[in-house]
Amino acid sequence: MSASDDDLDLARVLDALNDADCRAFLDALEEPMTANELSEACDVPLSTTYRKLELLTDATLVDEETEVRSDGRHRSRYRAAFDSLEVAFDDDHDLDFDVERPARGPSERLADIWAEVQKET
Repeated sequence: MSASDDDLDLARVLDALNDADCRAFLDALEEPMTANELSEACDVPLSTTYRKLELLTDATLVDEETEVRSDGRHRSRYRAAFDSLEVAFDDDHDLDFDVERPARGPSERLADIWAEVQKET
């Protein structure tokens, strides 16, 4: 996926990558984790964790997935939304970046649909 995609914003990506807590979260997200799990793993206060996760989500570096539970108490899990990210100057000396995204399986697509339903209600 290239930086020309509408959902990518170089300034947001660079702001998120410039933040030490955000980089720590990206490093910790080898598998999906809750905000509480990330807060504990990275020794970052929970209130700060939520702000940083919003920054990462806005930069499209992290996806929020809803874990649907039978007891009705659904919870969010966060996962890295890219396999690799490259920032470079192009031939015209403009900053450009490419993001390689992981393949999305049926469960991730269903989680996306559920998240959109929750936003509408």
